[in-house]
Amino acid sequence: MKRAGVIGLGDMGSGLAKNLLAAGIQTSGFDLSESRLEAFRQLGGQACESVVDVARQSDAVFVMVMNGEQASDVILGEQGLVSALRKGSAIILSATIKPSEAVAIANGMRDQGIHLIDSPVSGGYSGAQTGTLTLMAAAPDWLLDEFLDVLEAVSSTVHRVGTQPGEGQTMKACLQSLIGSIFSATFEAATLAAKAGVSGDALYRVFSSSGAGCGVANTAIENIIDRQFYGTGSHINTMHKDLTISLNLATDLGVPMHTASAAMQLFHSGKSKYPDGDNWVVTKVLEEIVGSELHR
Repeated sequence: MKRAGVIGLGDMGSGLAKNLLAAGIQTSGFDLSESRLEAFRQLGGQACESVVDVARQSDAVFVMVMNGEQASDVILGEQGLVSALRKGSAIILSATIKPSEAVAIANGMRDQGIHLIDSPVSGGYSGAQTGTLTLMAAAPDWLLDEFLDVLEAVSSTVHRVGTQPGEGQTMKACLQSLIGSIFSATFEAATLAAKAGVSGDALYRVFSSSGAGCGVANTAIENIIDRQFYGTGSHINTMHKDLTISLNLATDLGVPMHTASAAMQLFHSGKSKYPDGDNWVVTKVLEEIVGSELHR
C-alpha cells in the first residue's frame, strides 16, 4: 500500500485526507493553519511541520493549494516536494491553476525522477468530504495505473483526459466556464422569482425536476432559499479565480466567451460586495438591486 501526503488541509484538502485515511492509506499532511493540522490529527493523520516532512513520508502527494504561485512554491521551492521526494514518487496536482502554470511546473521537475499527475478535481466541498470527486487526470496510462489506488481513494470517477501536463487543467477550465455560467443563470432566475413573488420551495421543486435540474443549479437554489450565503464550502474566491483561468485560456486561444464573460462580471460583483461570502452571495447583490428576496 502506497503512502500518501496532502499539502493544503482546507475544505478540499481535508476531504482528500479523510478519504485516504478511510481507505487505509498512511497519510501525512501539512497546512499553515495549526487548527487545520489539529483537525487532521484528530482524523488519524500524521501532521507534519513542513512540506519536506510530508515528502519524506510519502509515495504520492496531493497538492491542494489556491493558485499557481503557491503550487510552484510547494513543488519546486527550495524546501519544496521535489527536494525531498524519492525517485519514482508522484505529485498529484489537484489544485486548479492555469494550464501554462502546470506546464511550467512539469518543466521545472524535468530530470528529477519524480512524476507529475495533472489532475484537478470537481465536486466541491461535499464531493471532497464524501470521496465522490470527479478527477480530470492527465498523465501516461502506466503512471495513472501505478497510482490508481490513491486516486480512487478520493474519487468516484477518474477520467483520463490526456497524457501531458496542462491537459487536466485545460479540461477543468472548460468545465468551470460551464459551471460558472449555470450558476449565474440560476442566480438571475432566482432573483426574477423573488421579484415576481414566487415561492422558493416551489421554484426548487420545479427546477430540480425539470430538464434544467442538475447538481449545480439545485445546490445553488437550495442555498439561496435557505439564505445560506456563508460557510457552505463554496467560497466565491474559488469560482472567481477559476473563471479568470477559463477566460485567460479563451483569450490565449482567441475563443469568444460571451456567457462565461457575463458570469465573470456577476461573480466579480459578488466578490466585491461580499468578499467573505460563498458563490450564492451573487444573488444577494441582484436582490438588493430589485428590492426582493427569495425565501423557502
